[in-house]
Amino acid sequence: MSLASVVIIGAGHAGFQVAASLRQEGYDGKITLIGDEPGLPYQRPPLSKAYLLGKITETSLLFRPAEFFETQRIELLHDQATAVDRLNRRVLLASGAVATYDHLVLATGAHNRPLPVPGAELEGVFGIKAKADADVLAPLVKEARNVVVVGAGFIGLEFAAVAAALGATVHVLELGDRPMARALSREMSELFRDAHEHWGVHFDFRQGLARVIGENGRVCAVETSDGRTLPADLVVFGIGVIPNVQLATEAGLQIENGIKVDASLLTVDPQISALGDAACFPCLYNDEQPTRLESVQNAVDQGRCIAARLMGKPAPYSALPWFWTDQGNLKLQIAGLSTGYDSTVVLGSVEAREVSVLCFRNQHLVAVESCNRMGDHMAARKILARPPKLTPQTAAAEGFDLKAWEAANRD
Repeated sequence: MSLASVVIIGAGHAGFQVAASLRQEGYDGKITLIGDEPGLPYQRPPLSKAYLLGKITETSLLFRPAEFFETQRIELLHDQATAVDRLNRRVLLASGAVATYDHLVLATGAHNRPLPVPGAELEGVFGIKAKADADVLAPLVKEARNVVVVGAGFIGLEFAAVAAALGATVHVLELGDRPMARALSREMSELFRDAHEHWGVHFDFRQGLARVIGENGRVCAVETSDGRTLPADLVVFGIGVIPNVQLATEAGLQIENGIKVDASLLTVDPQISALGDAACFPCLYNDEQPTRLESVQNAVDQGRCIAARLMGKPAPYSALPWFWTDQGNLKLQIAGLSTGYDSTVVLGSVEAREVSVLCFRNQHLVAVESCNRMGDHMAARKILARPPKLTPQTAAAEGFDLKAWEAANRD
């Protein structure tokens, strides 16, 4: 192996996976993992649900215990990368230290889109991105009586379900016309709307936030776009994220809705790779259009892809995208990308909230959304990972079973 040192900026899912996979692939050189948060690298998805509810501990969040980093010889630096010197192949750090590399991996992730209204700086207004956010928020949500959630995406609704379960009155403001509209079919979106309303969550669609109202430096209410005032002792917003591209931009790398990479996740600099929430790549499941995906699956699979390439096993990144969210007693799992779908077939029981929505585009299956139907999700991942032959007409037939069809149609 000609690479003596690999430096990874970002210690989230993507960065950790590159480091772990390099060792699994037999890399024996120096690995430096740079993270700007204290403590050991940890999982982020539980922060807005199980961790807030106290169902899992801080230790349970960790990817691996401290001993793993020691035995695997992964140097973990708690520092902030301030610049990339491509000419001399080194990373400058806020502490004044320098990390030199033969190959650099940018796993810089994304940050919450800020709440662009007066009063956003008041105490009691939160975005959930890091463990520090959840640590402050956890005791507050247990005491909150009136909670306003801005944005009906995955994060906002995960938190809404937690707050409602803890007894708060929850009001969700959403500019769109339904929950999770960017990610879900109308059928699945409506199922989740009905469930949240059953739990006591109130939705206000086509409605924005005008300002956050404070008293003694702390939130006490919000004003909606149409001039109404809603009481609020806690405001949580989830209005999307912005990829962290500043380092890449200043280093002269190409930016296109993220750090632009090729099919093997290389930037224009052959000594620098990028992946995860920060990277925009030609996605096989989106007609090879430049695509940036925000999911644990994508971060992990891209990490494995980069590690394999660095160990002399290059291959285009071709993993099937899949996603999940847990809200109350509903587990939603999505396989594939439903971009541009033009027809759907619904399987299961809406009343029992056990449903799969099959999304087709031009008669081709492109995505399957499954609520509390894990078997369907696993079958969908197998079907979509090869050229899918399932048609809407077949799926709509009485008695159709996705798992049975997958088993009967394996190549």
